[in-house]
Amino acid sequence: MLLGLGLIALGFLAMSGGGSDDPKVFNPDIFSFRRISLAPALVLLGFATEVIAILYNDKPKEN
Repeated sequence: MLLGLGLIALGFLAMSGGGSDDPKVFNPDIFSFRRISLAPALVLLGFATEVIAILYNDKPKEN
């Protein structure tokens, strides 16, 4: 579960930043590959890891 939380945090950190100090100036860096594709993929992978970690049963089956 910690791996999933780490992936989610890493995805949100990758999405942050890139704003402009002046609202009248457009910064095209907000549409970079990192923010548009990589970061959301990391967040989704983190949530998928969390679901797998919750549903995984590591106890052996008894006969």
